[in-house]
Amino acid sequence: MEHHSILEKQIRKFLTSNYQENQEIKTLLEVISKSYHAFERDKKIADHAFDISEKEYQNVNADLQAQIDIRKSSIVKLKEAIRALDETENNDFDDKDEDLISIINFLEIQIKKTKQLETDLILAKETAEKASRAKSEFLSIMSHEIRTPLNAIIGTNNLLHYQDPLPSQKELLNVMKISSENLLSLINDVLDYGKLEEGKIILAERDMNLKTFVKNLRAAHRLRAEEKGNNLRLMYDDDIPDYVIGDDIRLGQILNNLISNAIKFTKKGIITIEVLLNNISEEYVDIDFAIIDSGIGISADKQEMIFDRFTQANTNITREYGGSGLGLTIIKLLLQLQNSDISLSSEEGKGSKFYFTLRFKKSSTSIQEENNKIQKNEAPDLTNIHILLVEDVEFNVMVAEKMLQNWKATVDVANNGEIAVEKARDNKYDIILMDLQMPVMDGYTATKKIRESNKIIPIIALTASITMDIQGRAMEFGMNDCITKPFNPNDLLAVIQKYTNIPL
Repeated sequence: MEHHSILEKQIRKFLTSNYQENQEIKTLLEVISKSYHAFERDKKIADHAFDISEKEYQNVNADLQAQIDIRKSSIVKLKEAIRALDETENNDFDDKDEDLISIINFLEIQIKKTKQLETDLILAKETAEKASRAKSEFLSIMSHEIRTPLNAIIGTNNLLHYQDPLPSQKELLNVMKISSENLLSLINDVLDYGKLEEGKIILAERDMNLKTFVKNLRAAHRLRAEEKGNNLRLMYDDDIPDYVIGDDIRLGQILNNLISNAIKFTKKGIITIEVLLNNISEEYVDIDFAIIDSGIGISADKQEMIFDRFTQANTNITREYGGSGLGLTIIKLLLQLQNSDISLSSEEGKGSKFYFTLRFKKSSTSIQEENNKIQKNEAPDLTNIHILLVEDVEFNVMVAEKMLQNWKATVDVANNGEIAVEKARDNKYDIILMDLQMPVMDGYTATKKIRESNKIIPIIALTASITMDIQGRAMEFGMNDCITKPFNPNDLLAVIQKYTNIPL
């Protein structure tokens, strides 16, 4: 048997060669050799285990140091962030110390401040909502109070048109009609401003003869222009199609404002309404509009500010010329709603040019078709239509009743909602025209009661309010549609036709 190397050296050194003859010595040497081997094996295992433990220790120590470094770096960055968050606070943290208690205390204070700010914001939001509701209610009341008499003026004018006036009278009626519509546009400027700011204006799409439209605008403003010694000209491009589709009411607001301003700030000069074709395609017509005057002009440093609400070029403007400073703001908002904008070219003392481009849809209507329609049927025929008119203002009743009777409709009148409910229960009507604000019982309540027994009959709201909330509420109570007073006879006729299916 081969002994351990160390034992072999000792045997050669201390024993003679005949030791192998002694069995007891041989056995002892084998035991000692095995012990040496066992010790060496255990030592290797221990050394290996120590090496592994040392490496693990170094790795753990390195990871721990890295975590400490990250922690220290995070605390430094946290302190920097806190200082940047509120520079006014006395955040005197010790940069040599981790100072976690101070940081936690500071963050606790900030959380409390944030919660208080959140509470304040909720309160401010509730206050703003109350103010918004108050404004909406005020606009609704003002709209009703102003539009109600204006409805009678415009309605009476429309009735006179049906009575075959003389040509000279017809011209005066046209001037009165356009002037009253101008007044309506002015009222819309004030009452529509809130809706414009909130983006709640919905543009209409109607056929309009643009040439006749701008000619009527010129006719309505010509007298006032001549009073100031101004020559009001119209330059119209005959390449523009006879009819286009757009919102004539909003276009009227824009042009009326610009023409009125031009007349206001021009004396013994020239004012030009310019309407030119910009581009035409299969579906659309792009038209350039410009109002050019030779008036007082606007200095370069004031040309931006005049589009701000309630702002005039200088404080003397309001005293000398009047105006709220709201018109140009509304023009800008209305044009932005139609993907356009107002531009200005002006020099102080040499006049101004306000110009913009609008895109209209092309219309299939032609001048000849419109003339044929007018000659064929000047007055609609509603012979077989039985209408319940619910309205409490006497002259509004007179205007609407006569207009419907001119169209040969049968009309019953109810002066309040309670009477309307009784009449709707006792009679068969084709359609109900329902005012909203009335004594005894308002239009909402009346509609709700009528709907309890009659789900089918069309009920149309006649309202002098312009707010979307009012119109939305009318639909919630079961009304089918809504017409804003003063209403255009054609709009009223179109609604009646829509819900009674009469041929027009």
